[in-house]
Amino acid sequence: MEETEKERLDRQMVELLQGLRVAVTGVQVLFAFLLTVPFAAGFNKLDDLGLRLFFLSLVTAAIASICFIAPAAQHRVLFREGLKDELVRRSNRYGIWGAVALALSMSAACAVVIRAFWSHGLSIGLGGAVLVLCAWAWFVQPYLTLKRKGRV
Repeated sequence: MEETEKERLDRQMVELLQGLRVAVTGVQVLFAFLLTVPFAAGFNKLDDLGLRLFFLSLVTAAIASICFIAPAAQHRVLFREGLKDELVRRSNRYGIWGAVALALSMSAACAVVIRAFWSHGLSIGLGGAVLVLCAWAWFVQPYLTLKRKGRV
């Protein structure tokens, strides 16, 4: 039995919100942790690059939170307005931008923490490795799958 357009959109919205629910929990934990860091002993020992990395991590965690929460908030505002197709497309874009922001936040946070214990080069290298792994797992590999299937 084929699903109707309404059923398809309802299913896609539920799948999107379920996927975002996983991501939002992680980003909220990271964001909460980052909000406490400036009050921790030793924060004032960060050098200029460490502070910039911390700032990048904090701001991109906030952006990721906004992007991951936006679909649920907009779903509530637009409920029963007949705009589900637009909401599904928009929510998908928010999910992608949230993932980009989360990748930046995680890699910068890793670089800051590693920087506190090891060399500056190692912190940048490992922070960069986290970013590359996120890019591969979240974006490049799915893109290559779409390309291989002739959908790009």
